[in-house]
Amino acid sequence: MASKRVIIIGAVALGPKVACRLKRLRPNFEVTMIDQGEYISYGGCGIPYYISGDLSDIKELMSTSFHMLRTPEFFEGAKDVRVRTRTRALAIDRQNKQVRVHDLVTGREEDLPYDQLVLATGSRPRPLAVAGADLPGVMNVSSLPAAMAVRDKIARGEVGRVVIIGAGAIGCEMAEAVTDLWGLETTLLEVAPQVLPGVLEPGLARMVARHLRDKGVTLHLEESVQEIRPHPGDEAALEVVTHQNLLPADLVIIAVGALPNTELASRAGLLVSPSGGIVVNRRLQTSDPDIYAGGDCIDNLHLITGKSVYFPSGSLANRQGRVIGANLAGGSATFNGIVGSFTLKTFEMAVAGAGLSLDQAAAAGFDAVGALVIQADRAHFYPTQDLMYLHLVADKKTRRLLGAQGISHNGDALVGRINCIAALLPFKADLQDLSNLEVAYAPPFAAALDIVNAVANTLENILDGYNRTIEVPEFEQCFLNGKANNAICLDVRGAANAAPYVALFGDRWLNIPQETLKHRFAEIPPDKRLLVVCNSGVRSYEALRQLEAAGLTNAVNLQGGLAALKKSGALDISDEEKSGE
Repeated sequence: MASKRVIIIGAVALGPKVACRLKRLRPNFEVTMIDQGEYISYGGCGIPYYISGDLSDIKELMSTSFHMLRTPEFFEGAKDVRVRTRTRALAIDRQNKQVRVHDLVTGREEDLPYDQLVLATGSRPRPLAVAGADLPGVMNVSSLPAAMAVRDKIARGEVGRVVIIGAGAIGCEMAEAVTDLWGLETTLLEVAPQVLPGVLEPGLARMVARHLRDKGVTLHLEESVQEIRPHPGDEAALEVVTHQNLLPADLVIIAVGALPNTELASRAGLLVSPSGGIVVNRRLQTSDPDIYAGGDCIDNLHLITGKSVYFPSGSLANRQGRVIGANLAGGSATFNGIVGSFTLKTFEMAVAGAGLSLDQAAAAGFDAVGALVIQADRAHFYPTQDLMYLHLVADKKTRRLLGAQGISHNGDALVGRINCIAALLPFKADLQDLSNLEVAYAPPFAAALDIVNAVANTLENILDGYNRTIEVPEFEQCFLNGKANNAICLDVRGAANAAPYVALFGDRWLNIPQETLKHRFAEIPPDKRLLVVCNSGVRSYEALRQLEAAGLTNAVNLQGGLAALKKSGALDISDEEKSGE
């Protein structure tokens, strides 16, 4: 193939992947990356771990796995790719196939000709439209210079109190970064009623929120910022004014999301979606077939909803870069879409998911149902086992899998389970497929009946009418808050575990161990609504089936059992039972 000139605008994630893949396939092509920043090809997702001190040197985010710095000289020497940093693309002339660029160091402008062009322009922080958002001490962590500025300010001892605005993934990660190592007084502020809004199932989000509070983070949910202003009498300090509180701060970090950088594409007449992302086909071509785009500046096809979605992710950028590189070389690679897999760590807790939450499924038009299973992530007798909290969503009629989310303190174990489910989602797998999914088993790594099988079985039982359930918010309303006096708890665990609850709630908390239940039906008030509980929902399901067989049909099973109540902070009574079943 004859040599071509390829220009790549953007050199952080997608751009370098495109350039390296293309040069391996077509060494004779002339490839140039331009970027308006000073630093290129860095791991932006590692920024919170640099700020926390887990990474001691910013260069670790710019190094290859074999510890070479990814500098312009590295790309030109090792990859034969020309790199121009501190160079801003001003305009694309599609008719004459050239890009107008501005050298930010010399001030010189020039036109660079291309045969094919790649837009890897990424994203930018969503601005916070309030007065004072541009004050010194109000910062974001979207780039290496911003991250270095934040860490330097903390390291100089100028920060004692931090207010983070936005409790999404970055906000939660930053809460750990500034609290855990630096010991700062941290406040996390969110306008939505939960952390990780629009991402995480509300019940799991309550558990994450409790974990953050346990780690010393102050949460203010359902509070909107009205203004950021200098603190009276202390010009180095700030005040974050909400409609409810006045929050003092030495540093304010804005983490309210990202927007795709599509202005260059839009001015060039390329098709941009109403949500703002560049529109591409499966080959990642824009509306101009000689211009490709990928990474954080495009919209992606969601393989479950069939709709376009904006989903910035470094992992997506790398995979899409390989596709674009192959196609620029004359190939026919495709990127078919996403299921929205994600994971993050906040203190000792991992959070992960793929596909749709129950609320997202309902918003997309599905008649969906969910199940929560809490189970040991490996054999219950293995010393390092810990509980995993896994929520599965499926369509009621077709039983198609729609998504799964979970939390765990053993993050690798959780991500492994979510990845299993994510791999099934594009193929419209159903509950039976997951119920029978073959999972590698040995006690140090999994239970004989793995949690992914168990959660599918549980949801099948719910849909078949065998397992009538109640969730934590309804349990709080009808029992803990005392709004329904006809409800009592039937605790089917052992007497020792149930004793603290019986002492607290008296005759509203009835303890009959499940293994003795068939002999003690007469002790159960027939006119009461029974909220059947155990530690995780397994023994209480057995009890529910026994009660129904005995004609006691006014009973429901608490999803996730007492483990869910305690993890979310709804009920916090200590007992000795761990995995429980």
